[in-house]
Amino acid sequence: QLQLVESGGGLVQPGGSLRLSCVASGSPLDYYTIAWFRQAPGKEREGVSCISTTGKYVDYADALKDRFTISRDNAKNTMYLQMNGLKSEDAGLYYCASLRKLLSRSCPLSAEDYTDWGQGTQVTVSA
Repeated sequence: QLQLVESGGGLVQPGGSLRLSCVASGSPLDYYTIAWFRQAPGKEREGVSCISTTGKYVDYADALKDRFTISRDNAKNTMYLQMNGLKSEDAGLYYCASLRKLLSRSCPLSAEDYTDWGQGTQVTVSA
């Protein structure tokens, strides 16, 4: 089982940027497909972005692909989410999640596919 700890959330003005990090422990990240999800108050958890085991395949929610960038550094057992041009609707609790499955050409963006989850980091977008 992978333990995941997110960081990097905070308060940012509209149009600003944040970089979220997720550090994994308990097993090398090389064996895992990983993803970011978010949940706003009163809304369901939604997929933000995922990245394949090797990092060669990424996917994003349609509305986010021009502003968010996912990446991973397996040597550091860490994944990242760079978020630019933040909007009020981007606010919420952001979670990283992992799936112990070697996927090189795809990654799922459905929460049901992921088995390990962090506790989340809060992102607030406000002037």
